Amino acid sequence: MSSGAAFTQALEAEAVTRSAEQKKQKQAKRQQAKPQQAAQATAAAMNARAQAGGPAVQSLDTITVAASKTEERAIDALAPVSSVSMEQIQGLQPNRLSDIFYNVPGVSFQERGDDPATVINIRGLQDFGRVAVVVDGARQNYQRSGHNANGSFFLDPELVGGVDVVRGPTANIYGSGAIGGLVSFRTKDINDVVRPGERWGVDLTGSGGTNNARGLGSIFGGVRADPNVDVFGGAVYRTQGNYKDGNGTEIGNTGNELAAGLMKVTVRPAEGHEIKLGGVFQDYQYSIGQFNRGPVLTAAQRALFQGSSVYASDAKNYMGTLTWKYSKPDDNLWDWNMSLYGNRTDNDQTKTAHLSSTPSAYCGGGLGNNISGCVGDKRSYVLDTLGIDVYNTTRFNVGDWRNAVTLGIDAFQDDVSTKDSRGNSNITTPSGLRTVSGGFAQLKQNYSTWLEVVSAIRYDRYDLHSPTVATGGGGDRFSPKITVGVTPVAGFTPYVSYAEGYRAPSITETLISGGHATGGGPPFFTCADGTAALFCFLPNPNLRPEVGKNKEVGLNLKYNDIFTSGDSFRGKFNVFRNDVDGYIDLVASTPVPVPPFGSFSQFYQYQNIAHARIEGVEAETMYDAGLWYVGVAGHLIRGKNVATNIGLATITPRKITTTGGVRLLDRRLILAAQWSSFGANNDIPAGYVPSTGYELVNLYLTWHATKDIMFTASIDNLLNQYYRPYAIPGSSTDGTTQNDVLWSSPGPGRVYKAGLKIHFGGA
Repeated sequence: MSSGAAFTQALEAEAVTRSAEQKKQKQAKRQQAKPQQAAQATAAAMNARAQAGGPAVQSLDTITVAASKTEERAIDALAPVSSVSMEQIQGLQPNRLSDIFYNVPGVSFQERGDDPATVINIRGLQDFGRVAVVVDGARQNYQRSGHNANGSFFLDPELVGGVDVVRGPTANIYGSGAIGGLVSFRTKDINDVVRPGERWGVDLTGSGGTNNARGLGSIFGGVRADPNVDVFGGAVYRTQGNYKDGNGTEIGNTGNELAAGLMKVTVRPAEGHEIKLGGVFQDYQYSIGQFNRGPVLTAAQRALFQGSSVYASDAKNYMGTLTWKYSKPDDNLWDWNMSLYGNRTDNDQTKTAHLSSTPSAYCGGGLGNNISGCVGDKRSYVLDTLGIDVYNTTRFNVGDWRNAVTLGIDAFQDDVSTKDSRGNSNITTPSGLRTVSGGFAQLKQNYSTWLEVVSAIRYDRYDLHSPTVATGGGGDRFSPKITVGVTPVAGFTPYVSYAEGYRAPSITETLISGGHATGGGPPFFTCADGTAALFCFLPNPNLRPEVGKNKEVGLNLKYNDIFTSGDSFRGKFNVFRNDVDGYIDLVASTPVPVPPFGSFSQFYQYQNIAHARIEGVEAETMYDAGLWYVGVAGHLIRGKNVATNIGLATITPRKITTTGGVRLLDRRLILAAQWSSFGANNDIPAGYVPSTGYELVNLYLTWHATKDIMFTASIDNLLNQYYRPYAIPGSSTDGTTQNDVLWSSPGPGRVYKAGLKIHFGGA
């Protein structure tokens, strides 16, 4: 036997052993409560390929709990579910989280190049919690209003051990607000580093890249102190300079620096019980804001196109989690999971530059204005979230019906504190307290091998309180879900689903109140509190929650040994329409004359517009022949404000990604190519600049030189395309484009990257 073949065989044995150790007993018992899972051996082979350094190509075989809170493979879930494994993430060498989602249909991003925070969009919905983002079960609800998306979170991809995505309100059992969907991240844990047969293990990773001076270093290690105690930890350092877009223009302030770490301790005090205490800390150093790159021929143009101020930012994220799981193969009454978490995002900013050189009387002759304060002024945005999530699954048989009843409760509280001594941030991101809670009951039934029915009901409640605005806002609702799937022949499972989701209004949407500062220009209006302003924000304590009503038809395909022994095909297809009643948007009052400047709106208020409709088709496919693989994934989506028949600016109408690769040298060397085609969003409200249509081609190489040494290399944006992934809003005050967003939104041009990972371990 050749050394390469022996190496591959050893890795396959390791993967099968790990799978057996972790899932054997549990899956054996769970088979009584779900349809038979085919192709266990094929799945093990796929996992072995992943361990050999290649992408876990058949990621739809990944076990997930995201859709129904019961274990099932993504390909078997009667829901639009996708998974991304740690091995896939490592092969992609991502610089930020958006880099790992090209193969996931329905998912897009609205990011600024000068802000390392991530904004996830699912099926055209984003902002204010419409997409529920959780990390190790902890909600990520940070939000800061400005010339950016209204909702973001901080997480470096080097910390991630895997991610599950559920698209649409079918994720409603996972928590309140997810009318767009759910993204559930898992940070790295001891099983990602310490291999079967090892007592301890350490992974060292280093990488570098061009465009510009990209660097990454990380260390993760763990030890099994005894069979019932695991200790795991890691640290990450990442840095980069300002990058250039595809046109060769340097995008200002796109450099940043990150230091992060995590620690986990796992204890198994009794058979079936597992208690895990985890903590994550991240510290991002960056500057946000763009210098003037617009027309500057005259003083009027300089004032009109001055962009925004620049702020040195120090964003810290602290997250702590405590989970308790109980599960035993012979206990059908209890399959328990409880999670307690606390999450703080603290973003401290200092104004370092003002993009007008005209001295300001507001700043005592210094640079600045009453919108963003003066050079040297400080502001801060703090969000504290505390939460709990508890659920249990009971399994029993009635005749030929296998039943799984899952009952759960969850709650979280957001406490927002904004401090800005001389700027306008206290107005645009008001402080306040929001409490959201709910519970659900789900019945999952399987009859023989051909019928599955999932029915659920969720109850949600919320309360809002503010120190500045009189409100006792709150509300509640029951939201149903029903899904029916049939498998007339093995591998072919069509299903239909109806699900509703409920999103409580955020603090900003409900409580924003006061005058928008003038920026040094003349005030147009006087607000109710006597403030002279460009316009007035009005609170809306009677704002109603949004309700998403999603209709879906799906098809799951799963076949093995099609053309050759060991090949496989996986495919998920779905057609959906999500009608969002009471969609919340910022609405301007009818413009009134303001001589001699023109006509302007005096009031802006978040209101429930009558109806938004989003519909589309999605597909995720992969054929794997062993020595080579190819797959296509993507979506076609459109979204409308039904009342006006105007498109939604947050839609990405087309994303189609084709991925192919070959495995050489006994499958230790993997060469892959990825082509993503994006369509421009031209159906947008007046005053927006459309996104661009663009083609991204990426190349990847992964070489497992030995079982402990892995080389990776990639070329991102091979064609050096210029692209802006999302539409740019116009200014709310003067009708011009928000140029700082326009200038900071293009993605980087061509990037070359290379990395090395070394593993150490011992018994």
